[in-house]
Parts: sequence; structure tokens; C-alpha cells
Amino acid sequence: MRLPRFTFLGFSSILILASFLLCPVWGQQGATAPTEKTPANSSSAPASDYVGGEVCVTCHTEQQKTFEHTIMGNSMMLHPKTSQEKLGCEACHGPGKAHVDAGGGKDTIAVRFTKDSTTPVEERNAACLSCHTKGNQMFWTGSAHESRAMACVDCHQVHYGSVAERYVALANVPGKDQRYGQPLTEHVGIKKTQPELCLQCHQMRRAQLQRSSHMPYREGKVTCTSCHNPHGSPNPSQLIQSTTNENCLSCHTERRGPFLWEHPPVMENCANCHDPHGSSNPQLLKVRMPRVCDSCHDSSRHPTQPQPLQSIKNFNRGCTNCHSQIHGSNHPSGNAFLR
Repeated sequence: MRLPRFTFLGFSSILILASFLLCPVWGQQGATAPTEKTPANSSSAPASDYVGGEVCVTCHTEQQKTFEHTIMGNSMMLHPKTSQEKLGCEACHGPGKAHVDAGGGKDTIAVRFTKDSTTPVEERNAACLSCHTKGNQMFWTGSAHESRAMACVDCHQVHYGSVAERYVALANVPGKDQRYGQPLTEHVGIKKTQPELCLQCHQMRRAQLQRSSHMPYREGKVTCTSCHNPHGSPNPSQLIQSTTNENCLSCHTERRGPFLWEHPPVMENCANCHDPHGSSNPQLLKVRMPRVCDSCHDSSRHPTQPQPLQSIKNFNRGCTNCHSQIHGSNHPSGNAFLR
């Protein structure tokens, strides 16, 4: 039976009234607008514990000089835009009232970042992550470096002074630290040049990059962050792109395709045949020709047993003497990658 129109309207009115009364915003008269985000450190300390950056610089004049000319110092001390930036020194080091009342002393600083700091790594990193939560730092939580209790200040430094002077300092490091090229980086607040910074922990990669066939890393044309994001990534091995192939093809565009005839191991993963960090074999191959091909191909067409050195299979590039288009062919007759 169809309900009368006035009954339907009455039921709708009841629903609207109930929603109005139950909603926490509508039900409150004179509800206030959302307030500005408060600084991370203010949650555990009252506002009276903050003394202001002007008090800090009365003693720490040298630290002010090395900070105010940096990118972060220019933003926080000269042109603050948020309540967090207006705190100045205390935005990172925490409330300074206890430090001032004690007449100084490093043990009274709420958050310290020096090597002898007793502040937990999580608390030190939280000071950085209170601002740096987007872009490259979005996946820091749970990343390989974060899970190993690395602190931001293990790699970065904030009080590095003038940007121009920092570039000069990085370009004139002592000869013993110039084992590798020094490609410019968009962020100069790192403790060492980027090659040495990463390789001080990744010693295996240092050895691989010394091999005869290597990425143009030592020549300063690529760097670790050309492929990896040290702050974390949702991709394997902290790669910038989603797969190994996408990382490689961002430079080696001639290998991208699509091809009429595709080579399955090539389309699957470049690392099936190549070692991206360095190899003792030509073209970064994991093993020399023809063994790199024999690892997949059986002896149905060509023999895979050892051949004499003068064999055409072992001369020069081996299999690719004939199968030159090994990464893929667009020729109608190129199913064997001959052309």
C-alpha cells in the first residue's frame, strides 16, 4: 500500500532533526573553527617553558651565525610562517626554560643532537619529522634506515653555515676523501659528500664500484639517490621507481620498447643478467658470454658445452655476435633477435 505524501515528509523531517541533534558540530551552539596545528613539543610542555630564540642567541651567537644563513634558518629565524617555525631554536631543541634557569649546561637541553647526546633516537627524529613529513620523507617510518635506529643527524647537519661556503667546502675536501666523483646535490646539509656518506656503511657497494665495469659513479655522473631514496620507499630496495626495470630504463631509454619480439628475461628484470653496482665482466654482466645466455638456454639449438677460444661463440661478444638485438627486435624476421 502506497503511503500518503504527508507521512513520507514527516519521516524525512524526523531523520533530519535526529541528524542535527546527534552531530557533534551541529549540536553545539557557537562551535569554534579548527585551530592551527600546535607544535609537536608543546604537547608535553606548557607555553611558559618556552623562552624564545632571542634568549638563546645571547649565549649561542656562533650557533646562530651558522644557522641563520641556511635554508632552514632563513625560514625559521627570518621569515617564520607557522607557529612551529616561530619557536626558532626551541622548535627542534625543545623548551629552554630549564636550560636558562640552570645557567646553561648541555644536560639541561631538552633535545640534543650531538654525538654524546642521551636523547633517544626516536625523540631526535621526531623533532625533524614534525616538519619533514612529505615528499622524500613520506615513507621514513618503517624504512630500512629507520628500522635500524638511524638518526637523521647521522647523515645530515643543520648548522652548516652559508650555502655557497658549503659548496666550496664539499668541492675542496681532502684528497683521501676524493676517491669518487662528487656530483652536486640539491641538499648541502649532509656531513660528507654523498658517495662517501653512503659508502661508509655500504662497504660491499664500495668494492663493487671499484670493478672494471661499473656505473659512472666514480666519474660523478650518477649517485646513490639517482636510483634509491634513503628516506624510504614502497618499492623494493628503496628504489625511486616501482621496479628495477623502471629505474634502469629512466636512463637507458633505448631499451624500453615496446618491441615486436621481446626477450622474456629482459622484460622481467634487468638484474637477471646485469649487476647494477659493478662487475668484473663487460657490460656489467653477472657472468661472461656465452655463459650468461647458457644459464637459460639449453642445448637444443647450439651446444652449451665448453668451446675452444677461437670458436665464434667465444669471440668478442659471444652470442651477441649474431643475436645483436638481444634486448628486443622490431624487425618482422627478428624473432631470433638477429636484426
